[in-house]
Order: sequence, then structure tokens, then C-alpha cells
Amino acid sequence: MHTNQATASRPAPPVLLFITIVLIALNLRPVLASIGPLLDAMQQDLSISYATASMLTTLPVAAMGAACFFGFTIASRLGMGRTISFSLAVLALATGLRFFVDSAFSLILSALAAGLGIALIQCLVPAIIKANYPGKIAAMMGFYITAIMAGASLGSAVSPWFASFSAWRGGLGNWVWLAIVALALWLLCSHRWYLPSQPAATASKTRFWQHSRAWQLAMMFGLGTAAFVCVLAWLAPYAMENGMSAQQAGLLMGYLTLMEVVAGLFFPAWANRQNDRRMVLITLCLLQATGFLGLMLAPHISLWLWATLLGLGVGGMFPMVMIVTMDHQDDPVMAGKLAAFVQGIGYLVASIAPWVAGIIRDQLASFDMAWLMLALGAFVLLLLSLSLTPGSYARAFPSALQPCESV
Repeated sequence: MHTNQATASRPAPPVLLFITIVLIALNLRPVLASIGPLLDAMQQDLSISYATASMLTTLPVAAMGAACFFGFTIASRLGMGRTISFSLAVLALATGLRFFVDSAFSLILSALAAGLGIALIQCLVPAIIKANYPGKIAAMMGFYITAIMAGASLGSAVSPWFASFSAWRGGLGNWVWLAIVALALWLLCSHRWYLPSQPAATASKTRFWQHSRAWQLAMMFGLGTAAFVCVLAWLAPYAMENGMSAQQAGLLMGYLTLMEVVAGLFFPAWANRQNDRRMVLITLCLLQATGFLGLMLAPHISLWLWATLLGLGVGGMFPMVMIVTMDHQDDPVMAGKLAAFVQGIGYLVASIAPWVAGIIRDQLASFDMAWLMLALGAFVLLLLSLSLTPGSYARAFPSALQPCESV
């Protein structure tokens, strides 16, 4: 069995825990979302192609995937509290260095370092949520992931404003202050969290890669996240190609991620009313497919309309896949490790998408084929969702439900 270890006799008030989760989550996307609205200014200053610019999204997302596979190993040695403290410090340092970048290489390096910090946080937080809110997993995961998307909204909408008085480097670098505040709050109250731990023997026997359901969930997360990061990277440049200014494109992205926030609150609440999550997942897939096809076939009708559909579809899918993943495990550590596997594979899959889209844009001078590929991905995601009946959860991991057995 897992153990919940708390280093203090009194747990922190639930409201303080909630605020800490939200503040940490707000830091996990501005480093990515601030790129799109400022890409034109960055390209003029550093002379980078769309394919090179895609590395600013591809590499952090790939780092998120890779780090998920050793996040629990690091946490078992440093402890969850110290690991998250270290990760927030790395994220703050990488973001602050963007005030001083002078080449595409240094900019990409900052993105890679930030991605590693983000990955370790995302790897561990689901287990912490499950340990501290055992009766409110869907609600708290919904709030946590909604806060992640709210951070993306802030990154898109506010970065051009930062840049208006501190150039594009300030548009990217000023997010360091949010990371510093999150780090300070975590250092002040993390010792009053219940932080899950496990025996070393249990960790060594976890083998989720042997289960087809784990791969199914990972592919779902990968396809959903591919849509998320491609929209994050390329919708603003696409909007500017269709006549919007940088500020208008930033507002469009802010609006889209606001829709993601709405979706992150609404769809988990809908799903929480029933054990079978499939109707929610199918609805989200159809919203995504319609939005991408609209961008491809009829951008002149209204980019705001397609942004609405994409925001709802992409924004709802991210928390729903994680909620369904957590549904498969009762033990917080095992649930966290399954979520880490799903995110690890999923982020590696998703990291390819913005790079491919950037190459398509360079070669064809159009994003249309990229939008088509993402629409097809939404239909694949729909097919993968059909078999996720509640009764299949226990059958998918017959031995993984006992954390002391080999999985």
C-alpha cells in the first residue's frame, strides 16, 4: 500500500492548497504560449524560419515527455517537495534568461530547460492531488488543468502588452515573476501537504508499458496535446496571415484559451455526473474536427468562430483524458505513475506535430494541410474513445490495482 507522508502535524488549509495548485499550474504554459503572438518580431530580429521557430514548441514538449519517465525516480531520491521546488526554480531561471537571449540557439535552449522543469511538475502533481483530494479527483484535476490553460491564455494575451514597453524579449521574460511567486508559496507551505510516497520495491515493478490500455490512453493524450500545442504555436501566425495585427492575434489566442478554460470547467463537471465518460469525449472530438476543418476550408467566415470550437474541443480533451487515466487506478502513487506514463508517451508524440506543421508552412506557404492532419487526428481520437467503458477499467490493469505486484 502507498503511504501519505506529511512532515508537519497540521495540514495546510484546503484553500491554501487549492491556491498553490492553481498558481503552480498557471506557470506551465506561458513559456510556450508567449511565442506565437511575438513570432513575427522574433523572426525579424533573429532571422529564423517557421521550422526553426517550431523548435520553441517541439523541444519543450519533447522534454515534457522524456522527463515524465524519470520524474518519480528523481522524486524518490529528493522527495516530491524538493523536486517541485527544483523544477519551479529551473522554470524561473529559464524564463528569466529570455530577457538576454541573442540567438535562436539560446532561445531554444531556454525553451528546452523550461520544458524539463514543467515536465517534472506535471509528472508529480496528479499524485499529489489524488493524495490530498481523494474524494474530489475529477473536480480538482479539472481546476488544475483549467489553470494550466488559463496560463496559456495569459501568455497569449498579455505577452504582446509586455512587448509593447519592453520589446519581444520582455514579452517572453516577464513571466519570470509569476514563477518566482509560485516558488515562494510552494516553499512556504509544501511541508504541510500530504505528499505520497511508495516503497522502492513497488517502483521497480511498475510496468505500464506492458498494458495495451496504457498505450491507448497515451495515444489519446498525444493526439489531444498535438492539437493543443499546434494551435498554441501556429494559430496566431495564421491569423496574422489572414489580416490580423499582432495584438489582435494575441487577443484571438487569449479568447481561444479562455474557451479552453470554460471547457476545462464545464466538461469535467458534465463527466462527473456519470461514470461513462465516452459521450463527453465524442463531443470534444467532433468540436475539434469541425474547428480544424473550418480553419482549412472557410477561414473567411470567422476565425473567432473556429477559435471558439477549437478552444472548447481542445480545452476539454486535455483534462478529460487525464481524468479517464486517473479513473483506472485507486492508489495515488499508481495513478500518478500511470499518468506519468501517459503524459510521457503522449508529449513525445505531440512534440512532432508543431515541427511538422512548421515544415508544411515553409514548403507549401500554407497551414491548410496541417489543419487537415489535425482534423483527421480528432477522428482517430474519437475511435480510440469508443472502448473506454467503465467496466473495462479494472480489466485493463488486473494486477496494477495492487501496487505491490508487478505491473
